[in-house]
Amino acid sequence: MQETNQTYSNSYEISQDQLKDANSKKLISGICGILLGSFGIHKFYLGYNKEGLIMLLITLLTSWFTCGGGAIVMGIIGLIEGILYLTKSDKEFYKTYILNRKGWF
Repeated sequence: MQETNQTYSNSYEISQDQLKDANSKKLISGICGILLGSFGIHKFYLGYNKEGLIMLLITLLTSWFTCGGGAIVMGIIGLIEGILYLTKSDKEFYKTYILNRKGWF
């Protein structure tokens, strides 16, 4: 008897509609991450409201005291996340960010 050790996310079948939705979300959230990353828009778009609010508040509150340092750091994080979103396949993106709800990187 052969054992199979598959996790839920590895054995889950993804429909064509889900892949189409993932492709659209991947593209929009990736571009938002690159262009508007410091405001967390890409997080809000994916439904990660807590993470988006953290990015937005860090940008708004710390930028006043650090002459834009908070916005720069959040912008770099958004840029990295946007690139990560766009370089993943639709299936990987769906499993990682929609199904498993990975909030950061």
